[in-house]
Amino acid sequence: MRHFGRAPEVWEKDAGQGPVTQADLEVNTMLEAELAAARPDYGWLSEETEDTPVRLERERTFIIDPIDGTRAFIEEKDAFGHALAIADRGEIVAGVMYLPARGELYAAARGHGATLNGTAIRTSTRDALTGAKVAAPRNQLKPEHWPGGVPDIAHTMRPALAWRLCLAADGNLDGMFTFRPVWEWDAAAGSLIASEAGAAVTDGVGRTPRFNSDTRRLDGIIAAPAPLTAEIIARRGVGAPAS
Repeated sequence: MRHFGRAPEVWEKDAGQGPVTQADLEVNTMLEAELAAARPDYGWLSEETEDTPVRLERERTFIIDPIDGTRAFIEEKDAFGHALAIADRGEIVAGVMYLPARGELYAAARGHGATLNGTAIRTSTRDALTGAKVAAPRNQLKPEHWPGGVPDIAHTMRPALAWRLCLAADGNLDGMFTFRPVWEWDAAAGSLIASEAGAAVTDGVGRTPRFNSDTRRLDGIIAAPAPLTAEIIARRGVGAPAS
């Protein structure tokens, strides 16, 4: 937090991948040193580390976003956090999203539920999209994306994809989606937190997300109570929810 609110040095990444700050790099260096020392047999995939094929040979891999919500961090807003996950042969088995400026720590382990600051959380109980509070890019609500009809949702948006997944997990949102490709490090931790809180989590076409892939990307992501996820997929006409 020593860089927060102090105009950190900022660079623009290549290929329109957005900004990176000195804080991103320092957090990444610290996490890589600490986690690699603790689990030297794990692979490593991070937004701020040059990727290598070594991780593809490891059963378990850390998937890290040192600062998810870098733009919010630069703008001195509290909607940023540190997203850490462990993938075991493609499946996320542990995930943490820590938002230091908000004092919020979301955590989950496969089969053990999800918590916020140590208290169990559960998703919304809403069973229909109409009127549901859903975070999504506004341009993805255009009719051409919805052969089955654009849902009449209470639209909202939040910075940081991992945080949106957490808000779907704790019921502050009824759900979230994006159909654009997303980087694994943006979705890994939050996807498990949402799933362990009771959400049905799929990629943008209804498949179970798989992580630590060679592409490092998912084909979008959806997280909501099962009836809402099913309705999103049905209206999109792209398949059936993953079991």
